[in-house]
Amino acid sequence: MQHGKYRFIVGFLVVPLVLYAVFVIWPFIQAIYYSFTDWTGLSPDFKMVGFGNYTRMLKDDIFWKSLQHSVILVLVLPLVTLGLALFFAFMLNVGGRRRKNAAVSGVRGSGFYKIAYFFPQVLSIVIVALLFQFAFNPRSGMLNSALKGIGLDSVQPEWLGDPNLALICVMVVLVWSTVGFFVVLFSAGMASIPRDFYEAALLDGASRITTFFRITVPLLWDTIQSGWVYMGILALGVEAFTAVQVMTVGPGGPDYSTSILPLYVYQTAFRDGQAGYATTIGVGLLIVTMAFAAVVMRLGRRERLEF
Repeated sequence: MQHGKYRFIVGFLVVPLVLYAVFVIWPFIQAIYYSFTDWTGLSPDFKMVGFGNYTRMLKDDIFWKSLQHSVILVLVLPLVTLGLALFFAFMLNVGGRRRKNAAVSGVRGSGFYKIAYFFPQVLSIVIVALLFQFAFNPRSGMLNSALKGIGLDSVQPEWLGDPNLALICVMVVLVWSTVGFFVVLFSAGMASIPRDFYEAALLDGASRITTFFRITVPLLWDTIQSGWVYMGILALGVEAFTAVQVMTVGPGGPDYSTSILPLYVYQTAFRDGQAGYATTIGVGLLIVTMAFAAVVMRLGRRERLEF
């Protein structure tokens, strides 16, 4: 059985590893190389500038604003999204009233609720951002029209036009569009937890809150940790970029109040024609993403529970 084992393993791994190196590792190496140049992205000619781009980035006020907003997203979005998803999934699977022959059950109509929560995942983030852009319109949007309809004409925020509210509006949209995915993910994990655990805890007098923190969360910890990393990458990647690009003034405004690192990379490369400097900001974004994943995996490390 051991004869030719390593040739067999290498034979299966060599093609995926080559593809990964060509399409993932090599672009990273290229980006790091171009970050030391003044390449415009439009011409094959460029020259090396050493650490000039990195020095410029550290003195760039817009970069620091974008970094601050990205850090806010990566801290707030996973916390709010996963917290809501865990609550909804727990209610759908365990939080219902006791029924005949079932000490533990979900709320009635839980199957319908799962479909309703997951529905935003069917929609493109571009469509979601456009819909909410219309809803946040200060003149004819749904929110201000509702406020006007109940007599609150004097309380009609500018929403996306207000520097203090614009980033919050973007985060609300991102939470709404992603929470359903994690509801379904956590529901699948909870369905695999033996009901005997919950029934034994309830017989011992444990409340729903106690069973949530003592049974559900520990047994779903690996899934929660993976979801935290995934949600953080979404907050630093295409989902956040698309929402800001479509919804906000500028985009990135007003007054750079919604500017984030992915958007600043895009604007620097394609609007300003400074691809070399844009790759430098991209390297900074890579460092932030890797640091976030490392911190989450390190702080979330605990003994694995099996059942």
